[in-house]
This record gives sequence, structure tokens and C-alpha cells, in this order.
Amino acid sequence: MSDMNATPATEAATSDTPQDFLSSVGESERRVRVSGKAVSDEVVLSAKDVNVYYGDHHALHNTSLDFHKGEITALIGPSGCEIRRCRVEGEINYRGRNVNTKTENTYELRRSIGMVFQQPNPFRKSIRDNIAFAPKRHGITDRDELDRIVEESLRGAALWDEGKDKLDKSAYALSGGQQQRLCIARTLALNPDVILFDEPCSALDPISTLAIEDLMSSIVADRAIVIVTHNMEQASRVSNRTAFFYMGDMVEYDETDEIFQRPKDKRLNDYLTGMFS
Repeated sequence: MSDMNATPATEAATSDTPQDFLSSVGESERRVRVSGKAVSDEVVLSAKDVNVYYGDHHALHNTSLDFHKGEITALIGPSGCEIRRCRVEGEINYRGRNVNTKTENTYELRRSIGMVFQQPNPFRKSIRDNIAFAPKRHGITDRDELDRIVEESLRGAALWDEGKDKLDKSAYALSGGQQQRLCIARTLALNPDVILFDEPCSALDPISTLAIEDLMSSIVADRAIVIVTHNMEQASRVSNRTAFFYMGDMVEYDETDEIFQRPKDKRLNDYLTGMFS
């Protein structure tokens, strides 16, 4: 795949070839990795000529990027490249429809595009009510149907066995890793087409991190997943495609194996080898 909006390499990577993260990942960790290669041509979500501003600061420059069904796309780059409260110009297309408009029904859009944040943020409710909250808001009132959604969502988030006897207890009684899986289960309750993960493992221990990565791989078949991460090994383990951002530019975008083993741009090579972070 050719780079999209990529800046041409300023220097070929020769003797300074980056560490092969894929070969350095242990077998117990490699089991969660999808493949490092593209597996789908079906575009679910795309950005076209997108620019992002914080006030007068131009934070993201004219970026186009596709996200595919059945794939995990990792967005990597130095701290400070992430998107916060901002003004967005350009097209953000969901299933071919530009949703970056003032007339878009964002309430309904959230049925199709879910998000899991950096810190677990369960509601101050029971485990059951955390999962049932959104389906109830969208008109589902039948108790049997809600119970089915609760169970399926918790199973999908690998939390059913740990939580089935605690459904009416506070979500805050769960560990940090369990709370993050509960937030993923809450997102799954509406069966979204796209799930956005914003550094979902940054506050978790290694065991919980691997559980979340394994979970992402298990639920990606029916949707597109996008993960923002500063953990390069995580990006190499779980994603099919990776985009590297630097100083507002999408420098390089390709299959994950290509990004980590054969970077074309010197800035990406320097980032992978620890010249800057």
C-alpha cells in the first residue's frame, strides 16, 4: 500500500534499521497479534482532507486515512500529537456519509461509533446498569432483551465469568482492568461498527494490558477498531495497519509489518529507534 499524505523519505534507513519489534515480542504476547497485514478492502470510516485546529494552532494537516472492517489501525507518534477539544475541517465519512456536519444526528451516530477512553470511566451504577444504560436510552425496555444484551456484552468483553454473580454490585468494586473491560462491554452493548480506543491500557498492569489486547483481536471481525497508543510494541502486536504522526503531519501509513520493519521516512526510523519520543 502506498503512503497517504506521507512526506517522502529524507534519508533511506540502512545501517540504522529499527529494532524488529515483531521478532522481539514473546510467544505469550504474540498470540494476541492480528497479523500485521491488511485483511479487508471494506472501508467503514474515513477521513478526507481533514484539518484540526485548537484556536489558531493548526494541529493536524490535510490528512486522509481509511479504516477497514475487520482490522485494527494503530495511530502512533510523539506525545502531543493527539486530538483534544478542537475545530475539525474536512470530511469524516461513515459508510460513505460525511458526518462532520452541523446537521448530523450525533445521538444516533453514537450507536454506530463507540469510544473507550484512556482511564476506565464506569458510571456510578451497578455492573448491570452500566451495560443496560445505552440500550435503555435507545428505547429497549424489555427485561429479557436487556438481560441478553448484558450477558452478551460481558461475554464479548471477557468479563462474564468474573461478573455474572456481581451484576447488581457497584462497578467501582471491580479492579482497574475489570473496569476497563466493563467500559468495553458497555460500548459493545450497542454493537457499534467502529470502536475508538484512546490509549486504553496506559493505566493498566501488563496482565490486564494483554487481556485488553486479546479482547480487541477477538471482537474486530465485525467492525473497525482504531487505537491511539504510545506503546510501539502494543501497536506492533495488535494492529493490521499503522499511521505515524509527527508535528501535525501523517508521515507514513502502511501495513504494520512495513511500518515497523521497513520504515521509509527518517523521522519514523528515528522514532522507532528512540531518537525522540
